[in-house]
Amino acid sequence: MAKKKAKKPAARAAAKSAARKKSPARKAAAKSTARKKLKSKGRAPAPVKPARPKQRVAISHHREEDFKADGLRAYAQYRDLGIVDATHGLARAHVIRLIGPCNPDEVSRLHYHDVEFQMVYVLKGWVKTYMDGVGETTFQVGSSWTQPPKIRHLIMDYSDDVELLEVILPADFETKELAA
Repeated sequence: MAKKKAKKPAARAAAKSAARKKSPARKAAAKSTARKKLKSKGRAPAPVKPARPKQRVAISHHREEDFKADGLRAYAQYRDLGIVDATHGLARAHVIRLIGPCNPDEVSRLHYHDVEFQMVYVLKGWVKTYMDGVGETTFQVGSSWTQPPKIRHLIMDYSDDVELLEVILPADFETKELAA
């Protein structure tokens, strides 16, 4: 029997390495499956949304002296709920008390608000409104509605005791009165 010649350790390691390099599995693994990063062709990077300041808790308890005639309409009193400061201007929430009796000559003026969101909830009484695409609607205690941005609307009539909760985003917005 012929004796096999023992390979030197360095030669043995080199042979194993060469065998691994030639292996089809190794060749497939050596090819990268990751896609190359392409340079943008004229696209601006996506804008980074600025972080909003941290909101805080706003607590508001009912007090008659908090109703002020310092809001948008002369025939209304507003009770600010502290949301503007707590959200750093993200939203506004207030209770609106419409002063009766309703005077349609003063109240029924077509207008819209440049807002992102507006919602109204009837706390007391009732209110009759008109909104483009909806028509006339009477809302009573427990009723609510949203007004999409810039929808033309007006108040037609309301009870002497009506109170509304209104939530608006953003807190500061423009109201545009329209010709009748």
